Amino acid sequence: MSSSNLAAPQRFLTGITTTGTPHLGNFVGSIRPSVAASRLSGVQSFYFLADYHALIKCGEPERIQRSTLEIAASWLAAGLDPERVMFYRQSDIPEITELTWLLTCVTGKGALNRAHAYKAAVDKNDAAGNDPDADVTAGLFMYPVLMAADILMFKSHKVPVGRDQIQHIEMARDIAQRFNHLYGEHFVLPEAVVEESVALLPGLDGRKMSKSYDNTIPLFTPREQLRKLIAGIVTDSRAPGEPKDTEGSALFQIYQAFASEPETAALRQAYADGIGWGDAKQMLFERIDQEVAPMRERYQELISHPQAIEQLLQAGAAKAREVATPFMGEVRRAVGLRALNAQAAPAAKAKSHKAAAPAFKQYREKDGLFYFKLMDAQARLLLQSQGFESPREAALTMSRLQKEGVAALAELKDQVQLAPGISEDDVAAALMDSAAAAAL
Repeated sequence: MSSSNLAAPQRFLTGITTTGTPHLGNFVGSIRPSVAASRLSGVQSFYFLADYHALIKCGEPERIQRSTLEIAASWLAAGLDPERVMFYRQSDIPEITELTWLLTCVTGKGALNRAHAYKAAVDKNDAAGNDPDADVTAGLFMYPVLMAADILMFKSHKVPVGRDQIQHIEMARDIAQRFNHLYGEHFVLPEAVVEESVALLPGLDGRKMSKSYDNTIPLFTPREQLRKLIAGIVTDSRAPGEPKDTEGSALFQIYQAFASEPETAALRQAYADGIGWGDAKQMLFERIDQEVAPMRERYQELISHPQAIEQLLQAGAAKAREVATPFMGEVRRAVGLRALNAQAAPAAKAKSHKAAAPAFKQYREKDGLFYFKLMDAQARLLLQSQGFESPREAALTMSRLQKEGVAALAELKDQVQLAPGISEDDVAAALMDSAAAAAL
C-alpha cells in the first residue's frame, strides 16, 4: 500500500437501512457510537442511508422514502455535523453499484452460501418443507457484496456494527483480499467495531430489538408513548420484595445501555433487593427520557423541513463522490476497463510470495465462539474449524496444524473439517506454504 494511504486519517463508516422508524436499538448500537466517533481527532467519518439495502426487504416506496427522512433527521438530532463528515444517501453514489459488480466477479458463491441472512432464509424454507430458495431474491443472496462495496469504496478502517453484522465485515475483508491479490493493493481491509454492552439491544419481548419482530421502542416517540411502551416490556412474575435476576432481563439490559456504571450498579443492587417491576420500569423511563428529550425537539423540527435535509444529503453526496469517482476510475483501470492505448497500472504486477501465501483467519461469530479458517492464495476456503470457547484454544489448534501439517487432521477431525471439494493434499500443500510464510 502506498505511503499516502498509510498517512491517511482513520476512516469510520456506518449506515442504517431505510426500512422503518429509528428505534432505541439503532441509537445505542449505531447512531450514538458513530456520532461520538465523528468527533474524534484524526478520524474521517462516513454516514449513509442504506436505501439500496432497503429494496431487498421492502417493496413499499413510500415507506422507504419516509424512513430515509426519519433516519437522516435522527442522526442530525443526535448531533451529527454534516460539515464535519460525509453524510449521504447510498443511491446518490452510482459508483457503489458499479463496484458491487466488480466485487461480485471475485466473490465465491460458496462464501455467499454461508451468509447468515441467506442461511436463515434457507433454513426457514427447509423447516416449512419448501424449496430451499423459495422467495429468496438475488438481492438477498448478494447483500454481503453490496455491503462490501459500501465499505471498500471509501477505504474504511473501522465499521461500527452489531454483533450480528460481524460476519459481513469478515466477508468484506475476504473479498478485498481476493481483489487485492488479483489486481494489486487497492482496498483497505476493514475491521468491525462492536460496543460489547450494547451490541444487541433487546426489544419489548426480550428478543433482539428489530423492526422485523415488531418489538421496537421508536427513538423519538412522544414522552407518554415512551412511558407506555416501557411499561409493556416483558418481565417475569416475581413480586415486589423478591430478588430478581439481571441476567436475561431485557429491562436491565436496556437500562445498562443508557446508564453510567454507578447507575447500573445501583439498579443491579435494587434487583437483588427485590425492586418491583413497576418501579424498575419507571427508572428506565426516566433514564431514557433524560437522554432523548433534548434531541426530540430538534428531531421534530427537522422532520417538518424535508427539503433542508435533502439539500444536506445532496451536498454530502457531492463530497462523497469527490472520493468515489476517482477511486472507481482506479479500480476500473486495474481490472482492464481502460482506454485501449492505456498501460497497465504498476499495482497490478505480481506480489511477493508472502503476500500470496495461504493464511489462517481467526474470527468471532455471533454465537460468541471463536473460529478460524484456512484460505489459499486465491482466497478459496480450504479448512473450517468448529467453534472454540476462547481465542487461545483456536490459536493453539492453528499452531498445531502449522507445525504438524496434514498429519494432525486425523486427531483434529472433530475440530476442523475440509471445505467441499478440497482434498487432504490441497490442505497439506497450503499448510506447508503457510508455515513457510509465517517463518519469513
